[in-house]
Amino acid sequence: MKNISLILVVILFSFNSCGDDGYVYEPIEFPTDQENPDETPSLSDEELLDLTQKETFKYFWNFAETNSGAAKERYHPTNPTLNQNVVTTGGTGFGLMSILVGIERGFITREEGFNKLQKILNFLENADRFHGAWSHWIDGTNGNVIPFSADDNGGDIVETSFLAQGLICIKEYFKTGNTSEKTLANKADVLWKGIEWNWYTQNQNTLYWHWSPNFGFSKNLKLKGYNEVLITYVLGAASPDYAISKEVYSNGWASNGGIKSANIKYNYPLLVNHAGSAEYGGPLFWAHYSYLGLKPKGLSDEYVNYWNVTTNHSKINYNYCVENPLNYKDYGADCWGLTASYSRNSDGSIGYAAHKPNNDLGVISPTAALSSMPYTPTESLKALRYFYKNKDKLLGPAGFYDAFSPQNNFWVANAYLAIDQGPIIIMIENYRTGLLWNLFMQNEDVQKGLNNLNFNYE
Repeated sequence: MKNISLILVVILFSFNSCGDDGYVYEPIEFPTDQENPDETPSLSDEELLDLTQKETFKYFWNFAETNSGAAKERYHPTNPTLNQNVVTTGGTGFGLMSILVGIERGFITREEGFNKLQKILNFLENADRFHGAWSHWIDGTNGNVIPFSADDNGGDIVETSFLAQGLICIKEYFKTGNTSEKTLANKADVLWKGIEWNWYTQNQNTLYWHWSPNFGFSKNLKLKGYNEVLITYVLGAASPDYAISKEVYSNGWASNGGIKSANIKYNYPLLVNHAGSAEYGGPLFWAHYSYLGLKPKGLSDEYVNYWNVTTNHSKINYNYCVENPLNYKDYGADCWGLTASYSRNSDGSIGYAAHKPNNDLGVISPTAALSSMPYTPTESLKALRYFYKNKDKLLGPAGFYDAFSPQNNFWVANAYLAIDQGPIIIMIENYRTGLLWNLFMQNEDVQKGLNNLNFNYE
């Protein structure tokens, strides 16, 4: 067994590489066990949360796309040039919020954070937009759209809403700062207010996911709940110049009441009809993406209470892993969490899958349990201790790796995705201080949007 001081230095902090802004991390100093130097010392919950946020933050700082400063779609440490210029719009929104956490936690200085954010917003200002919406993928070297699929080379209103959530938090964070910070806050405000949400309705009472200058609305994908797109409707209703109506929300997101469900699992009501997953609920990112800024606690419309929705969804996912009906190795109270992530193909290669109870491949995704920290703190902290106990395998240069499978000789996807890393930092911070919830919910336009949709909220 390795000496603990070597473990701490090599495993946790050998990845103190410079980001494109020249910042190098100082390691978090944890004491060694003087009586049993070959044993890993016990860390407090707060130390574990500090460690997790700080290491995960490196994804958006050390490994950001070089030219734009924005978030790469993916990062593979063994193949760092893979898709190295592919910027993800939604993941960049998560990155904006993560940088605010980095400032507040002292991982970077306020000036360093400001400079990085200014770089990202300047890039977004000049990147391709389609009736105000950004594309799913953007070339970080020039701001041009990178097609996500053959007929998806235009605006993605869902990814754009994840980005707008971050822009609003930037606006609120810097709006009372110095002159330069106020200018940045105004730029963030102008960027999100330029999104033409109503264009993405096709003059119908629903939102549509995609529009292309070449293919129009040919993908024809309506945004219907319950899934990850509640934030898209809320921000559409919040827009000062391009707002959607209450009818678009009621018919689109809520299907005029069809969103409600009477299903119960493990004594927890699902409350909403999870598309394609009516019995157990969908992949757990549905409880995360819309709620990074939009505070679910106290949030309700005429159909459901969203705190109950997200909490019950998380507890059902947890209880499924505890029950472990497929008898996968290690599943249980401290090893749980099914969501969309990298996955293990049958031949052992890395793939991708939307893991959930009705699509359980024996693959655990750390983001699932860790990003549910506000809903299931006891259960999520147990999972965090399991991940940390197995840090030799799971902890890499940008936090815990994206997925692993104890069932298959502890196979690990030694890779990262922006949309999985961001929610870990943000939701842990919301659990600890409510930082992003407080920033987003204090925005006057957001409050107007919620009022327009007849929401109750804190």
